[in-house]
Amino acid sequence: MPWSLRRFQQTRQLHFITFSCYRRQRRLNTPEARRVFEWQLETVRVRFEACVYGYVVMPEHVHLLANEPERGPLSSMIQSLKQTTARKLGFDDRHFWQRRYYDFNVWSERKRIEKLRYMHRNPVKRGLAEGPEDWPWSSFRHYLYGEEGIVEIESEWTARKRQRMGTAPPLAKAAKGRAP
Repeated sequence: MPWSLRRFQQTRQLHFITFSCYRRQRRLNTPEARRVFEWQLETVRVRFEACVYGYVVMPEHVHLLANEPERGPLSSMIQSLKQTTARKLGFDDRHFWQRRYYDFNVWSERKRIEKLRYMHRNPVKRGLAEGPEDWPWSSFRHYLYGEEGIVEIESEWTARKRQRMGTAPPLAKAAKGRAP
């Protein structure tokens, strides 16, 4: 990642985030490691009061589509996610993840859909799955079938479920147009 990358945070926009394992090593190459990552993502999502709109866990990198958390900056949320995942898998976080992460502000609905498609097609493009629905470590099946997984995905499925249950969204501000 270029050191000159400018981050635009505190903009109340979604962020397409990518981060990689140290030297692109395949540290997330087992189903168990990918599940640990998913559990840590959900734990961090709840702790930082963030919404995750999509994700995919690949053998050596991760893509996320998330908003800026209510409790702390996005960078702290990502740091916490990386540290806790590394520790749960028995590694020192400095040798599990690359130090930095790529962050792209998603300014429009068109870009949001583009980024979701990109991340969900990643396992297929890499030859890890026949179709996006065959890679269980992503949010694709949630969007396709409304399946609930380890990570709560902010979507129309989730909104309808909350409406049926009579519960408010976790972040009232998100419902006021802060995020798509």
